[in-house]
Amino acid sequence: MSTAMNFSSKSFKPRPPDKGAFPLDHFGECSAFKERFMQCLRDSGYESSACRQRAMAYLECRMERQLMANEPLEKLGFKDLIDEKSEAKPEKL
Repeated sequence: MSTAMNFSSKSFKPRPPDKGAFPLDHFGECSAFKERFMQCLRDSGYESSACRQRAMAYLECRMERQLMANEPLEKLGFKDLIDEKSEAKPEKL
């Protein structure tokens, strides 16, 4: 009876995830943003859509401090919030 496992036939090549893996904030550089976001979640009964501004601010903090890859906020799902910001700013001539 042959029950040998042959691992050599297929080699596993690990690769990092596309998104979602980034360095931890060991020095607490963005902890104030995180705490405001978490407090908003608790206050809203964990309704994440009510806290999107704070989530965006937290991600911006992480990107500014190279704690995650820089991504356009539009690709992270904040296009509507960015559009609101640009509409609220008066145009300069």
